[in-house]
Amino acid sequence: MKIAVTGKGGVGKTTLAGTMARIFAAEGYRVLAVDADPDANLASALGISADIARGIVPIADMKDLIAERTGATPGSMGGFFKINPRVDDIPDELSVPLDGIRLMVMGTVKEGAGGCVCPESVLLRSLIRHLLLRRDEVVILDMEAGIEHLGRGTAQGVDAMIVVVEAGARSARTADAIRRLADDIGIKRLFVVLNKVDAKELEQLKSLLTGFQIIGSLPFSPGVRQADLDEAPPFERAPEYVEAVRSVVAAVRVALDSDE
Repeated sequence: MKIAVTGKGGVGKTTLAGTMARIFAAEGYRVLAVDADPDANLASALGISADIARGIVPIADMKDLIAERTGATPGSMGGFFKINPRVDDIPDELSVPLDGIRLMVMGTVKEGAGGCVCPESVLLRSLIRHLLLRRDEVVILDMEAGIEHLGRGTAQGVDAMIVVVEAGARSARTADAIRRLADDIGIKRLFVVLNKVDAKELEQLKSLLTGFQIIGSLPFSPGVRQADLDEAPPFERAPEYVEAVRSVVAAVRVALDSDE
């Protein structure tokens, strides 16, 4: 199963992605958790210690690796470089293990225009394509709202995209923008998970989320807040939140099974 989690910044998508990864791993699956958000925080949500997390170098910042695989210096524009670099060994060699999960931090291309054709972007896109189309474990991607690492060549590998929405019109509008992007690249299974939304707010949000399939609602959780302060995983500190995420995982499975 390959699941991308996205949404407006600060809505709780990383906490959801990390908890989903821990749930799948606890069920015996091999899990690859991919931090594809420039504001990388998935390590903390998984429970990787702060000391280890600080030492993780994003793939996009590995200049020697990029040069070796693409034949071009990172940051360069134009010129010649490999557009299909070898990436199959990267997930196993450059990921951090934790309790049945391997974490990869992608990073982002800092120079040039968005979507630029440069060695860094080529390597990242090739790596994402490999993860989604060639790997046989559960892959959870923590994306930014722009889903910039995905493209038409990788969309077929995404089983589901989950948009996390909190109580607010801006969050709902971001979901709508993501839906348009997802449609453009061919992602068919798009779901919404609500976070910290009460019954009154739900009715207002439904009018803003017309056409979305809402598959779950996550509670406000003091345990999640305390876990964040303690730099600990919610999976170990917030049982009521974890049970709500289990329901989301079950709903995704049911929806995908019904599609088949």
